[in-house]
Amino acid sequence: MATDASPTGEYRQYLPDLNLKRFQVMCTQDAHEYAHDFKTIKQPPWLHALYMHWLDLLQEPFKGVTTDGKVRPDLFTLQDEEVPIQQIVNATQSFLGLLNEKQKEAVNYHIDSPQWRTWSNPEFLLAHKGVRLDEVNASVRDAVMNILKTTLSPEGYEKAVNAMRINHFLGELVKSPRVMNEFSYNFVLFGRPSTTRPWGWSFYGHHLCLNIFLYKGQIIASPWFTGAEPNEIDAGPYAGTRIMQTEEKLGLLLMKSLSAELQSQARVFTLMKDPAMPPGRWNKDDQRHLCGAYRDNREVPYEGILASTFNAEQKKLMYGILEQYLLYLPAKSRALKIEQIRRWEAETYFCWIGGFGDEDPFYYRIQSPVILIEFDHHSGVFLNNEEPKKFHIHTLLRTPNAGDYGHALRAQVPAIEGLNGKEITW
Repeated sequence: MATDASPTGEYRQYLPDLNLKRFQVMCTQDAHEYAHDFKTIKQPPWLHALYMHWLDLLQEPFKGVTTDGKVRPDLFTLQDEEVPIQQIVNATQSFLGLLNEKQKEAVNYHIDSPQWRTWSNPEFLLAHKGVRLDEVNASVRDAVMNILKTTLSPEGYEKAVNAMRINHFLGELVKSPRVMNEFSYNFVLFGRPSTTRPWGWSFYGHHLCLNIFLYKGQIIASPWFTGAEPNEIDAGPYAGTRIMQTEEKLGLLLMKSLSAELQSQARVFTLMKDPAMPPGRWNKDDQRHLCGAYRDNREVPYEGILASTFNAEQKKLMYGILEQYLLYLPAKSRALKIEQIRRWEAETYFCWIGGFGDEDPFYYRIQSPVILIEFDHHSGVFLNNEEPKKFHIHTLLRTPNAGDYGHALRAQVPAIEGLNGKEITW
């Protein structure tokens, strides 16, 4: 993942003025002080308004992302994907064995807890659940990372670690390492680790949020969010690290390969912030992406063109993109997910916002009944580019129709007890 392309250093012309009050205050605070200020002082106001909207959205019971508010049934089935569930459980039990009682209480939630939905990707610690890796000792931190390593594919784990290292690099660039560092992430469990019953975990912080549902040999990695500003490290011990350039390159190749007529149909808006966008279609924080934090029930109608209009090479590019977005999954799970997506190819849409010259920032989405992925170039949050640039990227994945957090599978899991329950010995 780190060696597809060399860092460009382009972002350096947009380094912020650290004498600004924002940075002068931030560098004196830890994550909790920083979040408390945000919630009480309500700065920046546009993000605080979005956070208030998120809290409203959280009041809604979970339904799932849909195209029209109606969840399509019977899209997802229980299946054995040969996930090494015993190893994942062992790794999780080892982690739990290192915790004190207060930490255990903080880390364990019911599998149906609505708190599973309170992950978020800004640097503000808006929902403090579980343990935060930069607040625990090295053995606990290593144990959490071992759970990630045991659960994810090797290449997915590498991508996650690189996102964390880039976050640390940004923290150093703006001299606020207590707010943003390699381990400024929270880890929390939902349900009890088990080889036979459903459970899962959430790992979230700035620009990396992973939600994992596990049942026997099956895994759902959804929703997840991965971003970077900048998306490269060009100095220090991890110089050379770069992420998300492959999905960027393949998306642009796909758009460029289309006929002029198909390009016109795929492009739903010409400008990244287009006057033609209806109210609510763009906001200063999410910008063009629709299905980030707290957007668990969003209605996202299909836009753009059908994948059935693609030739064989274009379909190959699309599945190459999807492979990148399924990278967190172990190899067999990933292959089975691609098979499932192929079965819905006739209902798979591709849409685009922005230009498609080599230097142009852009947004694209691939969406079907069983997957929704988004790619978006952003303007600066810490860097001071006012227009979207290719070094600030947000990517995310949703499983529509109640697939997120394994919800669609849960009703299919057999009850733990039948008419004749377990004999209890007194």
